[in-house]
Amino acid sequence: MNEKYLYKPINNISNDYVVWMGFPGKYSFSLSSLGFLWMFKVLDECEEVNTERICSDTISTKYMVKNVNAFGFSFSFDFDFLEIFKILEKYDIPLKSSDRNTNYPLLFAGGPVVSANPEPYSQIFDFFIIGDGEDINIKAILTCKENKNCPKDVILEKLSEIDGIYVPKFKKDVTKHTKKLSECIYTPILSDESFFENTFIIEMARGCANRCGFCLASYLNLPLRSVPENDLFSAIDFGLEHTNKIAFLGAQVSAHPKFFDVCEYINKKISQGENIEMHFSSLRIDAITPEVVKTLAAAGQKNITLAIEAGSERLRKTINKNITEEQIINAVKIVAENGLKGVKIYGMLGIPSETKDDIDSIIKLAKNLKKEFKNISFGFSTFVPKPHTPFQWCGREQTVNLEKKISYLQKEMHKSGIQVNLPSAKWDYWQAVLSRGDSSLTDFLIEVYRDGGNLGAFKKLAKKMNINSDYFALNNFDTKDKLPWDFIKISPGKDFLISEYNRLL
Repeated sequence: MNEKYLYKPINNISNDYVVWMGFPGKYSFSLSSLGFLWMFKVLDECEEVNTERICSDTISTKYMVKNVNAFGFSFSFDFDFLEIFKILEKYDIPLKSSDRNTNYPLLFAGGPVVSANPEPYSQIFDFFIIGDGEDINIKAILTCKENKNCPKDVILEKLSEIDGIYVPKFKKDVTKHTKKLSECIYTPILSDESFFENTFIIEMARGCANRCGFCLASYLNLPLRSVPENDLFSAIDFGLEHTNKIAFLGAQVSAHPKFFDVCEYINKKISQGENIEMHFSSLRIDAITPEVVKTLAAAGQKNITLAIEAGSERLRKTINKNITEEQIINAVKIVAENGLKGVKIYGMLGIPSETKDDIDSIIKLAKNLKKEFKNISFGFSTFVPKPHTPFQWCGREQTVNLEKKISYLQKEMHKSGIQVNLPSAKWDYWQAVLSRGDSSLTDFLIEVYRDGGNLGAFKKLAKKMNINSDYFALNNFDTKDKLPWDFIKISPGKDFLISEYNRLL
């Protein structure tokens, strides 16, 4: 594996305080783990600690686990727990915090999964970073270092006093930390084995003002914030000194006030002979213009993904996705006329209040879009309720009903010669269980991991251990119900979510 550090690590002689930073998967520095990788950079530049990256396929380490004081994990996707448990067992670290004495490192985690709802893992980790962790992570590590000779409970109690840190042993309300984007976060390490090979990823904006009713990425990251334009363009120039591959991250990158200027800036460099590959993590329908598409085509992008979520305007309004069919068709026309080779449309099945007419609307829309652009495909997921969203109270449809919808959609799309990538309703069911679960799931998840982590293990062990998984996945909660994650305070608060829930549904 070839790696290039875009900063200067400090190689401390002293092993005074050692921190391992764990990344599930094979150095998959995906968009969602960019912030955690940035935190690794900041710690690696810190004279007071020694830092090392660890993943599931790490072969050798600079430090023995007995010399590691803290071990932090990026927890970006619900099923990451399988890889995290694998890493812990690889280094003979007991999975449950109650089984770890002072000979083991303090375990902590950050990322969207545990910022939204850490309770299923509250018996695993000693503490959690809730929300934007770039600043809190450093404060937490320095607090641990300053008190390294104190009993574990003393350290944890001190950590519990820091805003944005949740310590299960000292449970209390925690306010999600929101960072002002005063600097540009970018990929500090280029790797030829990362998910985005040798790509310089730049965070362009954080949060999303559109607030789709199901979207955790939107609500958990409010308010919408944009990177200062001078920092953004400086980061672009810095990245191009090291690679020709640039990608921009953000739930709503097109909302950046300089979005179109960025496209023009890259396009100008390409027109002057620079070989640049550029990608955006996502684009809204209303951000598709001929100029943007021409820039993407000139930068080597062949396809584009557009998220419409639902086929009917009624259902799009229900989820707060306020785009019209005319806008969708127009966006596809622009793509077809300006140099890209293919369009993938992303949609969702099982959205609360969905009817067969809504499914038929997807099929009808697909046929109309096929007339505009032959190389068009569709990809779908099924609705998974997420904490801190207006739809957190909504249960999923029964899996058997969703599978009937999937089968029907596949049949009708096939008739029209439209390529479609369909989801696994069974896996999405278990994602919903994890999403809305509580601390009663911890032992269950450990046993699922030890039994192979497949669908059979989930189903078998839920029955064996008397886990009412339907309660978490399918139940429609009342807005007055106490939810496992209610102790995490985000802005806008629960009253606003209730008002949106009542407005949309």
